Amino acid sequence: MKIGVMGAKGSFSEEAGRVYAKKYGKFKRFEIAYLLNAENVLLQLEKGLIDIGIFPIENSNGGIVLEAVHAMSKHNFHIKKMFEIDVHHNLLVKKGTTADKIKKIVSHDQAIKQCRMYLRRMWPNVEVEAYEDTAKAAADIASGILPPSCAAIASRGAAKLYKLDILEESIQDLKFNYTVFIAAERNA
Repeated sequence: MKIGVMGAKGSFSEEAGRVYAKKYGKFKRFEIAYLLNAENVLLQLEKGLIDIGIFPIENSNGGIVLEAVHAMSKHNFHIKKMFEIDVHHNLLVKKGTTADKIKKIVSHDQAIKQCRMYLRRMWPNVEVEAYEDTAKAAADIASGILPPSCAAIASRGAAKLYKLDILEESIQDLKFNYTVFIAAERNA
C-alpha cells in the first residue's frame, strides 16, 4: 500500500497518513511518498502511482486549505474518508539559536494562519514568510538552505527528525486545533 502525502518527511500530513493507515485502513504494511503539495498528491493518484492520497482540507482556526481546493478542482478522485487530527505547532530553530537571533519565521501559509495571534503578540518585529511546507521549512533550516536566523513553525516530529531545538511548544492560537484531512482514492 503506497500512501502519498501533502508534505515532506516530518509533516502533519505524514502524521495523518500514518493515522489513516493504522486506524482506518488497518494496513499492516505501507509506504509513504512525500509529495509536498496537494497537486502532486492528486496527480500521482490519477496516474496510479499511489494507492491513497492524504491532504488537509480545513482547519478549525485557519479555515479552508486553498491549495487543496485548487488542486481538487483539477482532478478526478473519490473521497474514501474524511478524518481529523489535533495539530500542535512548535517554533523550531537550529540547535543553539536563541530568540534574540530570530529575524524571520517561515512555514506553510495554513500554519501561519493558525498561529497568527501568537506571531503578532510574541514576534511583532520579525518577518513572517509563507513556505511550501512546514516540515520542508524545518529541513531547510537544518540543512543550511535557510540561515540560522530563521525559525520554522512545524511539528514535534520535524524537530526530532531534523535535530532542531523547540524554542516554544504548542504555539497555535487555539488549544484544540483540529485539521480535517481527506483520504482520496482513484476513481475506477
